[in-house]
Amino acid sequence: MGVTILYPYPTPEGKTGAQAIDNLSKRLLALGAVHTGQFLVDCESYMTAPQHGPSKVVHVIHNSEYPVTTFSILDTGTGKQIPLIADNIFDLVIIKMTAVNTNKKQTRIESKGARFEYGDFIIKLGSVTMMENFKGVLIEIEYRACLILSFCWELIREMVESFLGATMPKEYPAYFTPQTIVNAMGQQQMHAKQNDTYDIMDTVNQYLEHFTNYRKQSSLPQSQVAAGQANMVMASGMRVG
Repeated sequence: MGVTILYPYPTPEGKTGAQAIDNLSKRLLALGAVHTGQFLVDCESYMTAPQHGPSKVVHVIHNSEYPVTTFSILDTGTGKQIPLIADNIFDLVIIKMTAVNTNKKQTRIESKGARFEYGDFIIKLGSVTMMENFKGVLIEIEYRACLILSFCWELIREMVESFLGATMPKEYPAYFTPQTIVNAMGQQQMHAKQNDTYDIMDTVNQYLEHFTNYRKQSSLPQSQVAAGQANMVMASGMRVG
């Protein structure tokens, strides 16, 4: 495992999602990347029943790279999120807790597609769907030789530019921008996330962040969906040329 970046790729005008992914696949193969199979990342969300106090949401996420593991994030509704990594038996526990949790079936979302390897990089071209409706193309780029983004950001930028034909700014993606935290003394200070050691929950959190953005598009007119995808690209720090 290494530092991983996610990018929503804007579908070119006049092209379908499948055509966009096919074009990206050809670019990767032309660079010398090797197709190494398929991948799947999915997310289901459960809400606590009203009679159990303030509403909370449990997001349950699976990643085919970790077939026996279930990832979960509890959104407390107060701005705080609690992560959990468990065996996949956790899915059975959630299903049995019907008296406490209600499955938000309409929000089940997944990203799946082709997986490629190119040197120390793993690139995944995901077609994002919700209730079988296409939402967009989400690209995952992992650099396995590094665990701290600030040490390898320039190399990742170079890879993205050569592969996507995109102009990458020097700023880190939004997920890694400095955050305000409260230290042990109760004082606020800026935390440089790009200097943290990367772990799998960073990948899970990025997927949840993007899945949430895609879900919000479901209630918008098609014209606004297109505008929303453009805003997601801008927020990720990528400008397609």
